[in-house]
Amino acid sequence: MAKRAPLATAAAALLSCVWVAALSATPTGSPATATPPVTPDPYADGTEQVGATRAAVCFSCHGPNGNSQNPAWPRLAGQSAVYIAEQLHLFKAGVRQNPVMQPLAATLSDQDIDNVAVYFAAQTPVGLEADPSYWKAGQALYLHGDAASGVPGCVACHGPLGRGNPAAGYPALEAQQSVYVVSQLQNYANGTRYSGPNATTASPNSIIMFDIAKRLSPEEIRDVASYVQGLR
Repeated sequence: MAKRAPLATAAAALLSCVWVAALSATPTGSPATATPPVTPDPYADGTEQVGATRAAVCFSCHGPNGNSQNPAWPRLAGQSAVYIAEQLHLFKAGVRQNPVMQPLAATLSDQDIDNVAVYFAAQTPVGLEADPSYWKAGQALYLHGDAASGVPGCVACHGPLGRGNPAAGYPALEAQQSVYVVSQLQNYANGTRYSGPNATTASPNSIIMFDIAKRLSPEEIRDVASYVQGLR
């Protein structure tokens, strides 16, 4: 039986020191003056009740409660509504490209996006178990980073339990399936997470990941993804 990734008591102490390291990382090849889009506040207009109806089109991939069963699709349950709304706007604008999400996002009004984001944020994430072969190495990277390669601990931005920091724009990672986490870290590393002429207008908090992901080895990506899968 694979173990659930435990919460290390050192996480809280590490949080303040690695936070600075994460925010000071300079994305390679990305303009420091890139202007991000205005981050929407879905809670100002969105409601869970209306979102439950409008989100029905999302259920076939992400599940009715936001806990997708296909490991290639992200789990949205408990994700920050601000982050979900931001990503939907980026899909709609073609900054983040995906053959399924772009046409779906194009059908959503700003009000729809707010409602859908609030609905999924209100759902409870249900995680899987971390792979026992990799989660301990992943835990070390998540909490401490890799000083030799200049990788800050993930805990700085995503929190000791992977619940993110909605106010700062950092997404929750808890219970996210490792297959999806691996694919997204690879997309950051190869520069395809955001593309097109407007790519540099994506959130600076996301653009930071381009530089961090490039410094991770394939084994480190595998390890930290396994650890994240067991977080909850």
